[in-house]
Parts: sequence; C-alpha cells; structure tokens
Amino acid sequence: MHASSAGPALSGVAGLWLPPTAAPAFSPALRNAILASIVIHAAILSLRFTFPDPSRLRNVQTLEVVLVNAKSSTRPTNPDAIAQANLDRGGDTDENRRAATPLPVMPEPERGDNLKRARKRVAQLEAKQRQLMTQPQTQAAISVQPTKPEPSQEPQPVSGADLLTSTLALARLEAQIARQVDEYNKRPRKHFVGARTAESRFAQYVEDWRLKIERIGNLNYPDGARGRIYGSLRLTVSLKPDGTVDDVQIDRPSEYKILNDAALKIVRLAAPFAPFPADIRRDTDILVITRTWTFAPGDRLFDN
Repeated sequence: MHASSAGPALSGVAGLWLPPTAAPAFSPALRNAILASIVIHAAILSLRFTFPDPSRLRNVQTLEVVLVNAKSSTRPTNPDAIAQANLDRGGDTDENRRAATPLPVMPEPERGDNLKRARKRVAQLEAKQRQLMTQPQTQAAISVQPTKPEPSQEPQPVSGADLLTSTLALARLEAQIARQVDEYNKRPRKHFVGARTAESRFAQYVEDWRLKIERIGNLNYPDGARGRIYGSLRLTVSLKPDGTVDDVQIDRPSEYKILNDAALKIVRLAAPFAPFPADIRRDTDILVITRTWTFAPGDRLFDN
C-alpha cells in the first residue's frame, strides 16, 4: 500500500511522526501585569535615601504658638510667635521677656488675711449674740430712746472667702448654742421642799422620810453628846428617784462639831429611803428636802 500524499508530514528520523511545534501564547492580562511589575521595581530602585544636611536645618525659621492676655490694633512686622490676637509689644519692661501664663497679674494676699478676717467676724458674731441674749432684760430696765436714722451706706461687695468664713463662724456658734441648750435640757428636774412648805403629793413622802430619820437618829444618838451637849442645825438632803442619797449638806451648822458629824452619819445610815411614787417620779428627778434638826435633852432627835 502506498502512503497518501494528503497525510501528515514526516520530520526527524525516518519512519517517526512528530506533531508540529506551536509558539507559546500570553494572555493580555498577564502581559500587562509583567509590564507593571517591571515599572514599579524600576521606580523603587531609582529612589535614594540620605540623612538631612544639618547645615540646612539651621536656616529654618520656626514660630511658636502662644496665648496672649492683651491685643493691639497694629500687626507686628516681625512676629516672634503666633497667637490668637495681634500684640505689638506690651508689658512694663524693655527687656526681651515673655509671660509664663496668659492670666492677669493678681495682688498677692497678705499671709494670715483670712485668719484675721475670720477672727474679726467671729468676734462680731459673738458680740451680736451677747446683745441678743441680753436684749429682753435691757428692754425691761431701760426706756426706749428714739434712735437717729443712720446715713445710708452702699452695700460693700462680699467676697467668697468672707462668705465661707461667715458660714463657718455661724456654724460654730450654732453648735455652741445647741450644746448649751442640750446641757441645760439634760439637767435633772429638781423639786425643793422647805421646812414650812410642802405640796400635798410630797407631804406623805416627806413625812415618812422624816419619821425614818428620827427613828434612826434616836437609835444612833452620838455617845459623846449624851447628857451634856445639845443643839440644832439645818440640813439639806437630795434624793434620787430610787430613794438613794444624791447629796447631803449642812446649811446652818451647830456650834458643836460632834452634832454636825452625827447628823451626816444618821442620814447615811437611814438611806436608802423609799422610791418616789409615780405622781412624783413623772416630773421630778431630784427631790431636795431641807429640815432643821434638834439634838434635845433626854438624848432625843426631832424635826422642828
């Protein structure tokens, strides 16, 4: 059989069939990417990095940004700084100075001014308090005199320090007055029963107290005074609601010390006394009884 002339061409070694060699093909996108990469790398490689020249930095002019506390109508020719307003010189010196703060200069207060004002204010308030406390008594004793109208004065401005000082002084005075009132309210409610007066609700209690004193006194009559020393004295005894003795004093002693000591001893021996009844306890914290006692012939003790 003979090979057809229309068949594929033979190349290379005789008898072997090889496909035709095809040229490599690039897409348009890949070609553009390669070109862009080459351009970018070339631009990067062309850049040069060097340190700045110090001599050039010395010639650079800089302006500071500051705040000023004044302004002028004219703009300075060669300004030294940038500010929120124009200021062509200012101050009170020709030297090259600059304020450290934009705040205006304030007068420095004298050391101790606040303390002096506080003491002065407290003294004024204390004088006013004493005047108010004595005013009712003064009005009752002195006739009212017509007062001359004082010339009107313009109110003086009050600073914050004065207001604070006045507030503190008033608070201290208010606390002092409150403490005095509280101490007065805490005082015991005393009721005094004299030798010749006694309310009906105290009469029975005082009578029982007197009888007990006489009984104990006659049983414990002082031995050194028996049959030879006699006299009288006035004694005040303060009793608590539970009948115990709060205090005992000799208001008018006798001329003999032995009788005075015996009277004090007899009261302490007779204690405690009966507790206060309910009608006495409701408004009495201390019952004060004053009596005159007589050490009489026959070695007897009795109440006058």
